Amino acid sequence: MKTVPSLPWQPSATLAVLRSRSQFYQTIRAFFQARDVWEVETPILSSASVPEPMIAPFHTYYHGDKPLQLFLQTSPELPMKRLLASGSGAIFQICKVFRDGEAGKKHNPEFSLLEWYRPHFSLSALIDEVSALLQTVLACSPVEIVNYCDVFQQYTGLHPLHTPLEALQYATVAAGLVTTQPLDRDSCLQFLMSVQVEPHIGKTCPTVVQYFPATQAALARKCLDNPQLAERFEVYFQGMELANGFHELADPIEQRRRFIEDLQRRADLQLPQYPIDENFLTALHSGLPDCAGVAIGLDRLLMLKVGAQQIQQVLAFSVENA
Repeated sequence: MKTVPSLPWQPSATLAVLRSRSQFYQTIRAFFQARDVWEVETPILSSASVPEPMIAPFHTYYHGDKPLQLFLQTSPELPMKRLLASGSGAIFQICKVFRDGEAGKKHNPEFSLLEWYRPHFSLSALIDEVSALLQTVLACSPVEIVNYCDVFQQYTGLHPLHTPLEALQYATVAAGLVTTQPLDRDSCLQFLMSVQVEPHIGKTCPTVVQYFPATQAALARKCLDNPQLAERFEVYFQGMELANGFHELADPIEQRRRFIEDLQRRADLQLPQYPIDENFLTALHSGLPDCAGVAIGLDRLLMLKVGAQQIQQVLAFSVENA
């Protein structure tokens, strides 16, 4: 008599939740169809990756006549902007993206993303549309809007731009972070934001935090009235970081400079170096329309919709049994 192997072959999520995902996507597509935003598809494999120091891409190799190193997309942002530069108009995409080393209750290294771009939208107009989408899919209240510097200072007692680096480093240690070497300014801010600010916001309605430090927004425009800040926002709701949006940077020279700065930060942190996306920069040279764009994590949004406590509960198969 053969022994049946005991392997976790069944779905991580229930079939009822998987049906909810299908209906969820239909609702999202209907939302954009009603607003004349058309759906696009871009490659999952790319010859380059955004050099963001906090993101680790997966990479593989194409073994054809001309071998290539290729990266699995961490976001469809750069190819979608190439479509915008080609005159696509308003577009959205539902796709899979990949980030190495990210697994836990709210993270899976392969996850689903909704990303869309609106030519001639301001940051505030895009925030209004994000609020409308969240109300449509979650039946929640409209968003509340706060400024990054205000909310950071409210819950940490520290000003993110003016507090000396040494004081921020001390605050991270006091908050329980143990590191082998001192953190840089942005790493301190990101840690303190995650442990001392995020737990207090977005409890009863989605909270939009806008105008992040410019050093944390490599693809966003700087604020005209304060170049230390960028036209970037994030959305938080019920313990989830849901969305990341920008008024998009269109200057190819400035964009190249920021990519080089990020590569230097990666070198300082002894992280791998990746090629700059020259196709994207060439598209910027041809002209990116004034636009705003945002990405929303669909798995997390579905978690809120169905009341799941862990991301595995909304995935057909999580990384543990893929």
